[in-house]
Amino acid sequence: MLWLIISLLFLLWLLGVILKIFMGGLVHIIIIVAVILLIINLLKTTRAKSN
Repeated sequence: MLWLIISLLFLLWLLGVILKIFMGGLVHIIIIVAVILLIINLLKTTRAKSN
C-alpha cells in the first residue's frame, strides 16, 4: 500500500514537472512527501528483517 502511495506521488510530481500543471512549491512538497514515505518504508522493512 505504501509503495502505491509513493509511486502515485512520484508520478504526480513527474507530471507536474513535465506539464507544468503544479505551481511553485507544490511540486517540491509532493516529492519531499514521497521521499519521506520511502525512507519510512525502508526503515520499517529493515527493522522487520532484523527481528
